[in-house]
Amino acid sequence: MERSTKKNGLINLAILLLVAVAGFGIARLTHSLSGELSSVIMAIGVLVAAVSWFQMRLEEREYLERLELDELAKNRGSGTLFEGKDAESFPAQRSREQFERFFVPGFTALLFVAEAAGAYFIWKGLSRPDAATDLERPTLGLALFGLFALILFLLGKFSATIARIENHRLLRPGAAWVLLSAYLCFAVTVAMVIVEAGFPNADLYAARGLAVLLAVIAFETLLNLILEIYRPRIRGKVVRPLYESRVVGLLGQPEGLITTAAQALDYQFGFKVSDTWFYRFFERALGWLLLLQLGILFLSTCVVFIEPGEQGVLEHLGRPVPGRTILNPGAHLKWPWPFDRVYRFHTEQVQSFDVGFTPDPQFENAPAQLWNVPHANEENFLVANREPAVSTNAASGTRSTPPVSLLTVSIPVQFQITNLLHWVYNNDQPTNLLRNIATREVVRQLVSADINEIMSTQRGAAAAALQDRVQQAAVQHQLGVRIVFVGLQDIHPPTKVAPDYEKVIGAKHQKQARILAAQAAAIATNAVARGESTNLINRAIAQRVNLEIGAKARAGLFTNQIPAFAASPSIYMQRSYLDAFARASAQARKYVILTTNTQDVISIDLQDRIRGDLLGELSVTPEN
Repeated sequence: MERSTKKNGLINLAILLLVAVAGFGIARLTHSLSGELSSVIMAIGVLVAAVSWFQMRLEEREYLERLELDELAKNRGSGTLFEGKDAESFPAQRSREQFERFFVPGFTALLFVAEAAGAYFIWKGLSRPDAATDLERPTLGLALFGLFALILFLLGKFSATIARIENHRLLRPGAAWVLLSAYLCFAVTVAMVIVEAGFPNADLYAARGLAVLLAVIAFETLLNLILEIYRPRIRGKVVRPLYESRVVGLLGQPEGLITTAAQALDYQFGFKVSDTWFYRFFERALGWLLLLQLGILFLSTCVVFIEPGEQGVLEHLGRPVPGRTILNPGAHLKWPWPFDRVYRFHTEQVQSFDVGFTPDPQFENAPAQLWNVPHANEENFLVANREPAVSTNAASGTRSTPPVSLLTVSIPVQFQITNLLHWVYNNDQPTNLLRNIATREVVRQLVSADINEIMSTQRGAAAAALQDRVQQAAVQHQLGVRIVFVGLQDIHPPTKVAPDYEKVIGAKHQKQARILAAQAAAIATNAVARGESTNLINRAIAQRVNLEIGAKARAGLFTNQIPAFAASPSIYMQRSYLDAFARASAQARKYVILTTNTQDVISIDLQDRIRGDLLGELSVTPEN
């Protein structure tokens, strides 16, 4: 084996290591997710290149050992010392065979574990809602990753060509990883360019694509390990290294697809399709066709379509275009990218953000939540408390409860962009500024409100006042927005103190209920007393009226009796006697004895001479 091959493998290893470390540092500096992931994939390539280079050294030692033994055999003849074929005569060969038998499968298994674990945890991290980050210093990232892509591409092409021409199987894995790293750096550069073109999530999508690529490589490594178990071992047959990835080789040298396709067509049609003029023309013109497609894609950036409900801001070399700064819905012509760029904004759509809490997707569809159950990432605000402070005597002195409380409030703020130029050019990051303004006004509003009032009767008035304050602050900062709605929702004490708060409120309700019950008892007692007094007064008045009327009647009766007495004194006396007798004997027993043999003679005997036991023997009719 020539020393240039081992030197080339060492150069591949060193360059991959340097680019992986430098790329990871630059990715962290620029907050590029795709850059960090590409550096992780390049680190795996560093491991493969290191093992490949070490195996090259073993094979080179074996090759030199055989040359030395052959040279000694020629100089000293065929002695028994050099005719032995046991393993002790070839220590370098024994080291290489043990390396391929034990270390290579173990390394490939560890490589699979690293690739699979990396793909899983990276995808899990990229799936978080806060995974996307804004790029910083994108120009630096573009320049350095573009330079890395160029260096790796030149070195990888050279190594791949050497490996193909001289058939160096151990140089192929490192060369393929170098070429793949070049394309990864180029992909990171393209992702940064797309982010700068106005698509902020392009870097996140590129990172997810690289995570999928890492998972595919891990699956292929696992498949190679399984197939290695059932591979027939033929002595002397040279096989591909177990850790060599065909996916990496295909991505690093996509032109191999053309050769594979030509061979498949030749086999399918039964003649040399690859020798036809059309195939030769297509093979020669493939680069020009790709350039033509890229040119058409570049020219397509001269037309921009603004969707309904949107407005665009047109900039030429970073400055607004006079007279055409705002683009309304429809088709518009512009200079190609990157000379002209269009930033889209939803000006008719009502946009919103939340203050005081971060929504938890787990509880979005929940019908209701209790105060003492955490259901979002909530913040606590200071709010005034007008109730008298409670003083407690302790060993160290007297402590008073401060007149403030903590309150958790969910405040959705909805706004609409009314002046796009003010929104874009008057302030940096206007959405964050509006959120900070709303948070400041919420703090000011709550610190001047009473906790009991804002949780009950004054919630609507406080929300309206808060909306006016946020609108005035937005006008003062010339944000160019209209605050559509500010809501005070889900107002409750912090989750940790909710049970104690409920106890206090319950005690207050019980106190109020007892006060109301006492007031009701007082009202009932007073009403009964007033009724009884009224009845007594009415009965006294009735008795007085009765006495007065009776006295008047008796006086009138006496006045009317004088003419009757004067007319017939005897009859008057008799009638008066009978009336007095009737009144006096109203409750006495009276017996009427009728006779038939006399004339009408009335005889009244007031004596009771008949015994009680004889009354039953007489047939009498009592008259009351």
